Amino acid sequence: MKVSIASDHAGFALKQGCIDFLEAAGYNVKDFGPHNDESVDYPDFAHQVASHVAKDPSVVGVLICGSANGVAMTANKYEEVRACLSWSHEIAELGRLHNNANILCLPARFITEEEAYRSLKVFLNTPFEGGRHERRVSKINCCI
Repeated sequence: MKVSIASDHAGFALKQGCIDFLEAAGYNVKDFGPHNDESVDYPDFAHQVASHVAKDPSVVGVLICGSANGVAMTANKYEEVRACLSWSHEIAELGRLHNNANILCLPARFITEEEAYRSLKVFLNTPFEGGRHERRVSKINCCI
């Protein structure tokens, strides 16, 4: 499985740990940055991952910022993206199981490394349940 990942400066350290965790588990990881912890604007990096995920259904994404709100809001602007904000593995599981999420957004300032890795593992190994959830997911996108 291919995983695209990015963060902002607040999520940089957790992103590096997640990359190590994912690569050790055998995932093909593409790091969209940043490559240090200097201040950056989270949308610049969230757009890169969201665009990659939107264009290739075989790719899942991971976005990390201080609260995960900004990266989730940015990623969810893409029609083919369903980014879920998760602070626990149970929320990550439901994001995949019920919402067919394809990007996991982690709040670096509100989650431990251990919980982040557990959330990643659950997210990547939980299939979409489909059924009644398929109908609901199909109603997410809209035109204004």
